Amino acid sequence: MTASVATYPPLGQVTQLQGSDVAFHAVLEVPSELSAEQWQLALWYSNGDGAEWAEAEFVPDQPDARPTDLHEPIGTTARLYFTAKLTVHFSLIFTLKFRQRAGDEEWRWVRNEQGSDDGVVVIDQKPTREGDPEDLPDLIHDLNPDLRWKSHMSQSPGTRLWSIEAGVDGAKEDESTFAEIPLGVPWGRFLRWFALVRPWTPWLAPRHGKSELNLDKDALLCSFLSPQGKHMVFLGISGINDVITLFRSSDSDAGRLMLHIRSDNAESTSGTALVAVGDNFESTIAAVMYHARTLVTATSTPSTQSVAETVAEGDVKPQWYENWYDGLGYCTWNSLGQDLTEEKVLKALDTLAENKINISNLIIDDNWQDVDYRGDGQWQRGWNDFEAEPKTFPRGLKALISDIRSKHKNIHHIALWHALLGYWAGLAPSGPLAKRYKTIQVTRNDTEKSHNPINNTMTLVAPSDVQTFYNDFYTFLASCSIDGVKTDGQYMLDTLPAPSARCALTTSYLDAWTSSSLRHFSGHVISCMSQTPPIIFHSHLPPSRPAIVCRTSDDYFPSDAEAHPWHVWANAHTALLAQHLNIIPDWDMFQTAHAYGAFHAAARCVSGGPVCVTDVPGEHDIALIRQVTGVTPRGRTVVFRPSVVGRVVMDVYAGYRNGGTVLKVGAYHGRGGTGTGVVGVFNVEKERAVTEVLPLGKFPGVVVEGEEGGKRRYVVRAHGTGRVTPPLEGGAMLTVSLGLKGWDVLCAYPLHAVESRTRGEVLLANLGLVGKMTGCAAVLRTVFEVRENGRMLVDATLKALGVLGIYISALPELSVDDDFMVTIQGQPVPSRTVSVSKQDERVLGVDIETAWNEMGLESGWANEVEVKVYFALEKK
Repeated sequence: MTASVATYPPLGQVTQLQGSDVAFHAVLEVPSELSAEQWQLALWYSNGDGAEWAEAEFVPDQPDARPTDLHEPIGTTARLYFTAKLTVHFSLIFTLKFRQRAGDEEWRWVRNEQGSDDGVVVIDQKPTREGDPEDLPDLIHDLNPDLRWKSHMSQSPGTRLWSIEAGVDGAKEDESTFAEIPLGVPWGRFLRWFALVRPWTPWLAPRHGKSELNLDKDALLCSFLSPQGKHMVFLGISGINDVITLFRSSDSDAGRLMLHIRSDNAESTSGTALVAVGDNFESTIAAVMYHARTLVTATSTPSTQSVAETVAEGDVKPQWYENWYDGLGYCTWNSLGQDLTEEKVLKALDTLAENKINISNLIIDDNWQDVDYRGDGQWQRGWNDFEAEPKTFPRGLKALISDIRSKHKNIHHIALWHALLGYWAGLAPSGPLAKRYKTIQVTRNDTEKSHNPINNTMTLVAPSDVQTFYNDFYTFLASCSIDGVKTDGQYMLDTLPAPSARCALTTSYLDAWTSSSLRHFSGHVISCMSQTPPIIFHSHLPPSRPAIVCRTSDDYFPSDAEAHPWHVWANAHTALLAQHLNIIPDWDMFQTAHAYGAFHAAARCVSGGPVCVTDVPGEHDIALIRQVTGVTPRGRTVVFRPSVVGRVVMDVYAGYRNGGTVLKVGAYHGRGGTGTGVVGVFNVEKERAVTEVLPLGKFPGVVVEGEEGGKRRYVVRAHGTGRVTPPLEGGAMLTVSLGLKGWDVLCAYPLHAVESRTRGEVLLANLGLVGKMTGCAAVLRTVFEVRENGRMLVDATLKALGVLGIYISALPELSVDDDFMVTIQGQPVPSRTVSVSKQDERVLGVDIETAWNEMGLESGWANEVEVKVYFALEKK
């Protein structure tokens, strides 16, 4: 007999709660034929610190008190719902057991059935405030007395902030100085930890653990959860005074955090780390990131200031409110392979057009350049000249781009790939570029990921000429009608072992590239392989230029089955840092006609970043592409990016594949209080379906308690099933079930209430474009207005065409033919384009796209569509 249990608070995780009265919600899934039997469920718990274990029985829920199901049970199972209530003063460890009451069946422990560890509940008894009596030595046990620490005013509410400095000797004989310095143990012990480490030079990736810190790689950021429910976040500062500060764990003392400092400065200096303490993770990481931005801005270099001057001088061209990265992108990398040719590019675009896939952005990736083909692969090859490879692109770039733009009018932006240093091994030593510009020879140490170049020596443009080089290169590209670049391999600056080379090249290359890309391409760039600490703090953190698109994880590998759930998991966690940087996070391209195609598509939609496909020509999932994109009134294909980027929510400390964990990626769209909370849910397990109970109050932007104790209400819609919940308060629970490779996008819409004399209270919400995964992000404005004639007006302005969904609680009492009038741009729509949703009788659907096309409407000067829905608020 197969049965499974899902709970909130969840097993295997630590849950922070505010009040001491805790309700445990359990959903028991049993074979359908046994659902009528009596089942018994018990909570087995201990108050911790060696306290005796006790038992509390779950009580079956009444129908109106159950979690709301957004998905049907998977397979031939049925759900039973239970609640147990306990008073928890400080913390609680718990697990569950269950059995059929009939007969003498033994208790079955969830730990043994599902492999779920015990759950932990901690109650936050004392909010963190500035001026609390504890200082850093009280919070970090065995704090190294040789460290210098200082308290700072935190810019994040409910947090406290300190800086820590450790001295380090200067670099000698062109060799960096390294120092490994004990720091201490957060609170003396902790329940969980989370870190962003450097799995290899270009990237960051998450790591998780419990009560013992064991970092396998150097970490840029570490966070710890105390037994009292407090968070302590450490951030290593890099780039200031040519010093990199990271974290390691002690080999000899479990739990002890170590500083790992590298200095390229010829003088003795200090490594700096920031540490903040707070009541929740989001506020605490914000505290260290805000202060880091202040430190970096205060120490900006003259070359960095020149970037700001480029922006101030107005060299950045004005744009329409749509950004270039709002369009659907297509990249040649996985789709066309590494043997790239002009013919392949043109044929791929023709195939997209034949399949009616109207991309807005094209990225011509690696292997278009003219290189010298030295050595045993790309890592030894250098760049010859600006023009494309003559054998594979015989007509040159200008002719190719001209053909593309003349034939494919839907393509608005065309970007070219190149490495920051030219190509993977810089310049060809005897090529035209090496003769045209001043060059230097450098050695790199790049042996990670088994690259192990045969020849580590590179020829690079000298710092004194790099600004001229970039201006010349981008002038050439612009003359070919290229209007953007994807600049890769930036991490190579961090593979240079010699301090003199690192100091001379890092800021000169980064600032020359930034200022040139702003001047020539208005910031239409993708920064790639640039998650190295010096680049993060020098280029991505300061707010001195428009935000650029930046890759936030290792590549998308379509043929590696294990890589797909990890790819989404890694991006969702690196986004915890990226949300505080001056970037648009890019979760990389993906293929639609793939077993994980929809999984990746949903992740890109909730990420808040660009959406770029790399489909093999002719291998497309058109239906999936339509769920991701829409067409604007001006005919451009766009994606729907939430206004607040997506990142992992609800369980920052939950480890990968930790007993059935559902990855939850939260975003938000709209203004505070009236916008939409978005949560993408993803089954990252390898071989099992998962069910989880989610609290609505944990959705971004959802308010549990309204002003003056009033309750705000919401409806939640699941994109995958089309289900819309009844009106719910913020304390409600939801049940989701995901099969293998399963996913969904859940949107929580705040309800607007109006009073009707004859219908009572009527609740309304604009659901956006309901056929799109994040169709809520198509909404630009919504106005609810009761007109003088007693009719209700819902005035919605959207950025694209599709099916608009309006939630109307009184819709079952209304007649679409008799009680409604709908207009687009002030003109009545055909009646057949307005209907009640087949998935929910309270949702009115307006097919804007069909109406727009049948009515022959034109956008005029505007790039938006206004829909007005009028209906009779009172009964006749």
